[in-house]
Amino acid sequence: MKKLSARRRHPLAAVVVLLLALAATGGLYAAFAPADKAQAEETAQSLAIEEGKKLYTVGCASCHGTGGQGTTDGPSLVGVGSAAVDFQVGTGRMPAMQPGAQVPKKPKVYSQAEIDQLAAYVASLGAGPITPTKEQYDPAGADIAKGGELFRTNCAQCHNFTGEGGALTNGKFAPSLEGVSSKHIYEAMQTGPQNMPSFPDATMPEQEKRDIIAYIEAVNGDETPTPGGFGLGGLGPVSEGLFGWIFGLGSLVAVAVWVAAHTAKAKKS
Repeated sequence: MKKLSARRRHPLAAVVVLLLALAATGGLYAAFAPADKAQAEETAQSLAIEEGKKLYTVGCASCHGTGGQGTTDGPSLVGVGSAAVDFQVGTGRMPAMQPGAQVPKKPKVYSQAEIDQLAAYVASLGAGPITPTKEQYDPAGADIAKGGELFRTNCAQCHNFTGEGGALTNGKFAPSLEGVSSKHIYEAMQTGPQNMPSFPDATMPEQEKRDIIAYIEAVNGDETPTPGGFGLGGLGPVSEGLFGWIFGLGSLVAVAVWVAAHTAKAKKS
């Protein structure tokens, strides 16, 4: 008893007791809390997949097959990932109204909760790009100038210099990026929908995607200044050159004709 009392009065006794209490608390939390949380998440995911399968069977299976294997009317969805579903269904492109060279954007049919369920089911068919989080596509603090360089190098040949869109071959087109959400732009770069190539993180890191999104938002904002004057639709040097040739050169020709006509009248008089 005397030895025990002496140990209790030891200067480090309180520290030892505190450490033992923390270890016991941590052990109990690790034993019970994570398991319950993981089980709850697993249950929620299973329910989402189950509900998503029901939605898929009604709205998607006729074209993409009962198991997402694809048919002559629609490609396979195995391995496309949840990001592709969130983009295609979230922008209203899917379900498609009718076949064609390209499926256009239209008002979405499903709520976001239903889209998440569809995405969960399709993701369960095979690994693919995952729906990004807000931190991944949020352009706050991104480098707009760098985004402009990346956009002009990788995107402007189809979407034009400020994302106004443009025509492609065989009835296809690059859609306008004006008003498109940051999330859907990020997902499009992830998955490469329709005629667009994909830009995975190995090719274009997450930060570069955010830079491009920041540039698109900057040039398509409602209060974006145009210090050079009329923007001519933001289509780049082709429209500017055409304007210069037609109106600039045309004005010079008109002035030359006017001068020649008045010179001829002056000589006659």
